[in-house]
Amino acid sequence: MTEHYFSQQPHSKSSPKTWKYILRDREFTFTSDIGVFSKNEVDFGSRLLIETFEAPIISGDILDVGCGYGPIGIALANSFQDRNIVMADINKRALSLAELNAKRNQIVNTEIIHSDGLANVGKRLFAAIVTNPPIRAGKKVVYKMFEESKSALLPNGELWVVIQKKQGAPSAKQKLEDLFGEVDIVARDKGYFIIKAINN
Repeated sequence: MTEHYFSQQPHSKSSPKTWKYILRDREFTFTSDIGVFSKNEVDFGSRLLIETFEAPIISGDILDVGCGYGPIGIALANSFQDRNIVMADINKRALSLAELNAKRNQIVNTEIIHSDGLANVGKRLFAAIVTNPPIRAGKKVVYKMFEESKSALLPNGELWVVIQKKQGAPSAKQKLEDLFGEVDIVARDKGYFIIKAINN
């Protein structure tokens, strides 16, 4: 079976790479690896989501689903230090890196959990959920993530999704409209859409 970044336990030989990156006006140091999404830099979609995100009006924790090595959750944890940022991923190598990266960047308001989608989140409810979804896992997996997110948001909570037009942004927007009702495209750049859905 082909190994993907959404595999639970990558078996490819580890070959970590570390680099510095500025996100939301702060320089971070990140390490990523083979078998993890985006090994060489913070990918453009994640960057756009990080820079576009605005905290919701309601109070509460933020969940980063499919956190990978952690750039989205860590950058948001730095910007919104009064909130707890829960970072979840199925990939155990990615989670180890997320933990390393949070510590290295002195981010203390994160909680890292092993979870296939939102399966291990329990009955917790969030003010916002952010995701750069695993498009290569297929529409069924991504749409299930949207459905689970709807159930895990507080009233007026927000789901923020980054997705490329060519990878199904229009159909993803339609799916979110079916689930949420109130859905906006809050940014577009280089074929990437940032879509925000509000849990009214």
